[in-house]
Amino acid sequence: MQKVTRVFWISAVITILFVIWGIIPKDVLPTANLDTVTTNIQTVIVNDFGWFYLLTATVFVIFSIYLIFSKYGKIRLGKPGEKPEYSYITWFAMLFSAGMGIGLVFWGAAEPVSHFHNPPYGDPGSVETAKTAMQYSFFHWGLHPWAVYATLALALAYFKFRRQAPGLVSSILEPLFGDRVKGPWGTLVDVIVVFATVFGVATSLGFGAIQISGGFSYALGMPNTFMVQLIIIIVVTVLYMTSAMTGLNKGIKYLSNTNIVLAILLMLFLLFAGPTNFIIKMFTSTFGSYIQNLPSMSFRMTPFNSDNTWVKDWTIFYWAWWIAWAPFVGTFIARVSRGRTIREFVSGVLLVPTIFGAIWFSVFGGSAINLEYFQDINIMKDINEIGTETALFAVLDQFPLGMVMSILAILLISTFFITSADSATFVLGMQTTGGSLYPPNQVKFVWGILQSAAATVLLWQGGLQALQTASIIAALPFAVIMILIVISLMKAFKQEAKEMEMKRKNS
Repeated sequence: MQKVTRVFWISAVITILFVIWGIIPKDVLPTANLDTVTTNIQTVIVNDFGWFYLLTATVFVIFSIYLIFSKYGKIRLGKPGEKPEYSYITWFAMLFSAGMGIGLVFWGAAEPVSHFHNPPYGDPGSVETAKTAMQYSFFHWGLHPWAVYATLALALAYFKFRRQAPGLVSSILEPLFGDRVKGPWGTLVDVIVVFATVFGVATSLGFGAIQISGGFSYALGMPNTFMVQLIIIIVVTVLYMTSAMTGLNKGIKYLSNTNIVLAILLMLFLLFAGPTNFIIKMFTSTFGSYIQNLPSMSFRMTPFNSDNTWVKDWTIFYWAWWIAWAPFVGTFIARVSRGRTIREFVSGVLLVPTIFGAIWFSVFGGSAINLEYFQDINIMKDINEIGTETALFAVLDQFPLGMVMSILAILLISTFFITSADSATFVLGMQTTGGSLYPPNQVKFVWGILQSAAATVLLWQGGLQALQTASIIAALPFAVIMILIVISLMKAFKQEAKEMEMKRKNS
């Protein structure tokens, strides 16, 4: 294969070894199997470095907001006067589909209901707990994740389109480390990026397979087993590899637009078929409490209650998941954002998906809580007895056309599944071919197979828990790299501002 770098070979070998390790039965390696080792590592990371994830994610929020109002906001991600490559609608559809698609559908009803019954604080099932449940759902899917994505995407787009650097994460660190990033240290950074991407995306693919299988089980009575999930992964792999071969401007663009249409249709249906007035009031009050309590939620730990695992299981997991996803989503957003100013870019990436996500949780989570509180319909019972993946279908089942909407939801999950995997093959191809904006199909094919294999192994080893464990582990080294990226980016901005000032003085 032409154009591939040593990052490709090193990353591919590591991923293959990981998959082989996961295939080895537990009785062969009782204390050194994949599930046991990764669980032990995750326990150490969460217990000892949970605070680090909280602080890091919050720093990215502060940094992103600063950039919107800073003097650097006028800098264009491209040549002076260059126009954006995609319209606002297509741009938003592509970054949203890559950034959150499957997760929003998976957790839209399940997370608020889970918090309602098992809150971070307060009495389960109370009015105050219902408010807290929605508030934390907004928090977990709001400014913090999109600030993580915006930070890395901005750095990649700036260095690629403004300074004509290779589209690699290691290239962003050149203002800090000079030519050393072109040697072994740069290779190490890019290998970590690929590793985080493979297992961050594998987590999302696993969620997608679990929920499609859960939907078939709930709506059509099919068995929800690992074999069914495996068949789903195989079928979807064929579909997204077919899409990946068509390129960015065909497969991914059309699928992204399809995703947005299906998501809005499903959301509008439940908004008007469900408790409309309650949903609108829930959105309004929760959005206000989210903004009001954002600082305290951003730094909330439980130092006096070591048995309280809520923050570890939810907030820390999410922050790790977003950071693990950042190389993939950041690279993809950077690729489709050429020509936008920094102020336009950060505002769009930060605010539009945050507001859409808040509306989504208000509709699906609000409907679920309304069923629980006012109609005594126990959605949580289905979650406990069947699985988290059934929450959406349990809610839709309570309204007219429930079966039709469940099938639409399965279709939506499938298209999000395909889009995420399709986009990931492009990003992995780009990162392992020296930053090429048009990676060869052979490279995308290899990464498509490997990321599906990783998702399959994680599901087989431990289901949802194994997927969460992989994300938290992959995120730790990349979180350190992202902090260095912020420092390097600010150094580059200051240098450009100085150069522009010199030109004005000399003209």
